Amino acid sequence: MGGQYILEMKSVNKSFFGTKVLSDADFNVRSGELHALMGENGAGKSTLMKIIMGIYVADSGEITFEGKPVTVHGAREALKMGISMIHQELNPILEMTIAENVFVGREKRIKGTPFLNRRQINEDTRALLKEYNMDKKISPSMKMKALNIAQIQMIEIIKAVSYNAKLIIMDEPTSSLTSNETEELFKTISLLKERGVGIIYISHRIDEVMQLGDRISVLRDGAVVGCFERAQTDPGKIISLMVGRELSGGYPANTAPKGDVVLEIRNFTRKGVFEDVSLKVRAGEILGLAGLVGAGRSEVMRALVGFDKLDSGEIYLEGRRVKIGSPQGAKRNFITMAPEDRKALGLVLCRSVKENIALKNEELFSKGGFLNHAKERDLCNKKADEMTVKRNSIADTVVNLSGGNQQKVVLAKCLMSRPKVVILDEPTRGIDVGAKFSIYNMVTDLAKQGIAIIMISSEMPELIGMSDRILVMSNGRVRGEYNEKHEISQEAILKLALEGV
Repeated sequence: MGGQYILEMKSVNKSFFGTKVLSDADFNVRSGELHALMGENGAGKSTLMKIIMGIYVADSGEITFEGKPVTVHGAREALKMGISMIHQELNPILEMTIAENVFVGREKRIKGTPFLNRRQINEDTRALLKEYNMDKKISPSMKMKALNIAQIQMIEIIKAVSYNAKLIIMDEPTSSLTSNETEELFKTISLLKERGVGIIYISHRIDEVMQLGDRISVLRDGAVVGCFERAQTDPGKIISLMVGRELSGGYPANTAPKGDVVLEIRNFTRKGVFEDVSLKVRAGEILGLAGLVGAGRSEVMRALVGFDKLDSGEIYLEGRRVKIGSPQGAKRNFITMAPEDRKALGLVLCRSVKENIALKNEELFSKGGFLNHAKERDLCNKKADEMTVKRNSIADTVVNLSGGNQQKVVLAKCLMSRPKVVILDEPTRGIDVGAKFSIYNMVTDLAKQGIAIIMISSEMPELIGMSDRILVMSNGRVRGEYNEKHEISQEAILKLALEGV
């Protein structure tokens, strides 16, 4: 369960420009304990962590670390104290070696010279890799760009350990990991706990929190509204505390009548990526695409909408064969896709809500080469209202919105062109529970409008709960299909998803 409190925060308050972000927040962590922190986007989790890391200073309140009152001034001071944070957005220096990344900023020099002691940092890094059972997979001299996301994340953990970290903050650590990589991370977490390291674990995934958390705290509107030993709570209780209201336990039923086949793809092949993939989706239907990361799901959809090259295959829209070849071609054929990485591919973060919704939809607001700004503003506002985008105005910069509202802006942009087929790739990744339910309701509303929907998700409960049918892919091929809800289970999907791996 853990030992003495390593960190205690009492009655912590923080405001920005008169807006209260944290209100008398209490939070603590024991050595050797994993204390999970949950809350909707905007609840104050990031602000609380930035105060721990010394990026912000609390307006009032008391913080003690290892029993001594502290005020942390900057991340470097936090590291010296033994507090480290592994961010959701990993930022390794890709052209440097693993050893150089681990010791960046505290390089060991050959005595009496300005030269880097590569032999020493390689030896020290090798010892750390061995300690966490990674020495057989990677070597200190490998460049970071050769590693996958899971390995990069492990290097971040090793770097934290090399600072003799007594407390490690993990922010959404499994958001980009496969199930196997997640299991490896969980083993490492167990090892850290055994060595007395305290862990603050921030996640939107309730199943992970219920599996890992020794204690679970819920933050809402800047205040800690509940702190429980794991055995004292359940997912329903956590969700209701997070959103401040009861949410139905299940997923919204898709009651839309299923119409004719809107989209059919036949024998899609891209050499070395996917082969002989065929599928159909009907009006009003939600078709789920299941599979492990790397199964080829996103790649097939990217080829369909013209983001990637297709070696062979045919596309039929409402029974008529069409050629696409580019995202513009997909749009002309009433097919749109909300990509997995909304920040890199779906949004221009430094631009406004209006500009993002209007992007690639300019023909709706222009005539004779001239843009009608009033019409653009009115139509974008209307679509933002339909998608329930929370904002002060349509001029708000997208980077300042929560993850859920950013995703709604992506959907608003996609739906401006009145598509017949909508492809959703990981539509709820990295967003909070309340926003997830809002997205689920939106998806079923689209189905009721007769739109054919293809949904990719790595969260199997979500995919099972939302889909009318599920196709399972593995190693670039369709391995099977489930047509009836009663046939679908996580075990059955996983069995097919592991074929050919």
